[in-house]
Amino acid sequence: MKKTFLYMMSSLAALPAVSYADSPYFSLKDGDGFKRFSVSVGALHVMPQGKAQPFQVNTAVKNGEVAKNGDIQVDTVLNNLNPEVNQAALATVLRGLGFFTGGQLGSELSGSSQIYGLEQWDNPGTGLEADDVTTLGIMTNYFFTDNVSFEMKAGIPPKVDLQGKGKIYAPFSAVATPQIGNLPLEFLNIDLKNDIFITDLEAHGPAASARAWTPAFEFQYHFGKTGVNKFRPYVGVGLMYAYFNELEINPRTEQDLIAAGHMIANIKQGNAGASLEGKPSLANPKVDLEATDAIAPIATVGFTYDFNERWFAVGSVSYAHLKNETTITVSDEKLGTLITSKADIEVNPILAYAGIGMRF
Repeated sequence: MKKTFLYMMSSLAALPAVSYADSPYFSLKDGDGFKRFSVSVGALHVMPQGKAQPFQVNTAVKNGEVAKNGDIQVDTVLNNLNPEVNQAALATVLRGLGFFTGGQLGSELSGSSQIYGLEQWDNPGTGLEADDVTTLGIMTNYFFTDNVSFEMKAGIPPKVDLQGKGKIYAPFSAVATPQIGNLPLEFLNIDLKNDIFITDLEAHGPAASARAWTPAFEFQYHFGKTGVNKFRPYVGVGLMYAYFNELEINPRTEQDLIAAGHMIANIKQGNAGASLEGKPSLANPKVDLEATDAIAPIATVGFTYDFNERWFAVGSVSYAHLKNETTITVSDEKLGTLITSKADIEVNPILAYAGIGMRF
């Protein structure tokens, strides 16, 4: 998609050069009292207006999946009992059992669990928001007539911080069935439920960062007339193309996500008790961050002020309705994808530009 779009824009930008030299619309000659080309350089300040959109999380643990518990501390079981169910008698039995086992249930006693809640969940109040950023902007115009032009907006791609919002929890629940040898003790089923903390997106500075490439292309109408009006307002409409690379996750947030990957891997490897205790698995989780490209409509109001027939000042304010999707993946070489987390990023930027230009 990126190559096709850039080829299309390159072809459109090259039209003046390949068209007939005597065309009244595409010509390298001066127009009727106006210059065909202009270029300006200045400060481009980008102010995102979008709000954080919640993360949606999927994991490799399906609803109702049965996993062996492995070794688990009695206190871990007690701390994860479902508070909505009266299990006081069962808790007393567990404490008594722990007295004789040194506080631990070995795999020969802990049995297995039927797990729920981890396959998919939403996280209201979470998300990412882009910070304001200032960069060097470059605007080039080709004038078909004294009033109608085609503009290409660009700039040095800035590094944009993405601020995290909210805390992510995993809504874990399970029914654990102890066993003696290979005999399940279903009459001693343990109802577990707890929201497991994954990460605080606001705790460690920007949650992520990315380099933003956002060229824009507009058709504009300029009011007034060259040589008559020094001050000429204009309006424009067009498209913005957004491409993001050099994506990086905050190292502390990345550590939290790796720990979450170990939690899922422990369940898949038949060691569900270790997942509740935050122990590392035998896996080697890696975190990857990606962002989709986006095309957005853009509208501009601005003005030029002529110092003379060649030099001018320019100022403008633009708005683009821009949204893309960010995907965080935690995976292991052997187990495959463990966690996939997606969130829309509503950028919706207001772009303020002030510069000095030259016509030729």
